[in-house]
Parts: sequence; structure tokens; C-alpha cells
Amino acid sequence: MSDSLHVLVFGAHPDDCDFSAGGVATLYGQAGHRVKFVSMTNGDAGHHEIGGIELARRRHAETQAVARALGLAEYQVLDNHDGELEPTLANRRQVIRIIREFQPDLILVPRPNDYHPDHRYTSVLVQDAAYMVTVPNIVALTDHLARNPVIAYVADRFRHPYPFTPDVAVDVGPVVERKLDALHCHTSQVYEWLPYNAGHLAEVPDGEAARRAWLGQRYLARFERIAADHRSVLARWYGPARAEAVRYAEAFEICEYGSQPSPDELRRLFPFFPAP
Repeated sequence: MSDSLHVLVFGAHPDDCDFSAGGVATLYGQAGHRVKFVSMTNGDAGHHEIGGIELARRRHAETQAVARALGLAEYQVLDNHDGELEPTLANRRQVIRIIREFQPDLILVPRPNDYHPDHRYTSVLVQDAAYMVTVPNIVALTDHLARNPVIAYVADRFRHPYPFTPDVAVDVGPVVERKLDALHCHTSQVYEWLPYNAGHLAEVPDGEAARRAWLGQRYLARFERIAADHRSVLARWYGPARAEAVRYAEAFEICEYGSQPSPDELRRLFPFFPAP
């Protein structure tokens, strides 16, 4: 389609994009837009029993299953060590190239205030690349962009130095099962590492169907909480009556480092809302 959007989602690890934007990624794909996920690390530390090359390759395979499940244009995994990401010039150049080559209209990324250093530095790297993608003499062999893309932060619950303050919230209820299907692909994480790390590995059932049901019980409340916390933002875009009916949502806060969209531009970038 000639008016197809390009949406680029950055995460620190090979499941981060799925948690924060798996719903809107599905909605964009259903509407014929192109979505690319990027993991800034290979995830080679995120397990309690295996690691290194074995885990990195396993997690890469999981991302490719997600790409098929969600219909992504690509799920790229960068070969940086999990837990060791730094906002270096080399990594900034890598991010600049990725942005320029995909030519996104919209970039989604974590906020820089987060418990995990990889999450923080993923945000910093995208922020540091934001203006530089328009400068021809930076990463000179990759064509620069004429316009800085719009950048938006994905939702979190951190309070300091200021709480997440979304400008947009999207009803993902119609596709929430697809989002869970994507998370289900990350066996090494949602059924192994994350339960182990949280101290409830013994709760994970055996069998695909039982696990998939348990996954919904475990995570649907998180997506429901986003809708509940940001009901007023949903009302701004859907109207009060429709907003009250939204059960599951994803929310996004515009970053001041990218292009600053007007309300009409936000409607173009998030083409999910009824006409005003």
C-alpha cells in the first residue's frame, strides 16, 4: 500500500518488544503496515541453566517464530552480550544504520529510567541516534534521513524521576491472544527463566495447552492494568463510552528528541481510532 507506515520497535532483549508492543504490531500488520522488531542484545545471559552460544541461538530461533506469528517484516537480534550493553559510539552507529535502512515513520523504545541497564542504554542509544540520523557526515556510507522520525516510549511503572505519561493508548483487546501467542514462542523466558527468577518456577505446568493457558493467567492482568491506569488517555482517542469498554491496552509517550507530531499526525501514526 502506498501509504504504508514503517514502525520500528527497539528492545534490549529478544522478548522485550513483544511485551511492550506485540499488540500494536499485530494491528499494524493486519492493516498492511510494516513492523520491525530489534533486540539490542542476543539474550545470552537470560537463563538459570544454559547460556552463551546455546542460549543465544535458542533465543534467536524464538524471535523468528515470533516474526512468523505476528507477521513482522523482520525480527533482528544484534550480537551484543546480554547484561553488557553500553551506549558506545560503535553501538550508536549500529542504531543509526538500522534506523536509516528501515526508514521508520515511528520508533518505539523503552524510557531511559528503568531497573535494567540494558533497557536504559537501549533508550539512550536511540535518543543519541535521533538527530544524527539526519546528519549526512555521520555513518556517511548509509543514506541519511531527510526527517527525524517520531519516537515514542513504551509503557512502564517506574515513578522516578517522573512517571510514565502517555500521549496515546491503544485498545489491543481484539489481538491480545495473538500477543500471547507471540510470548508463548519465548519458551526459554516465559516458562523457564522468568518464573525461575521470580521464584515461581514450580507453578509452570507441563504441556503446550496448559502452559498457554497459564501464560494468559499470568500476563493478561498486566495488559489490563495499562488500560485501567490510562483510561483518560483512551477516552481522548476513542471517546468516553468506548474507552470504558477497553479491557487490554498498550500505551505510548512521545519522546521530545524525535519529530514532534500534531494530533493529526498522531492519528496517522496510530491509525486505530475512530474519526474525531
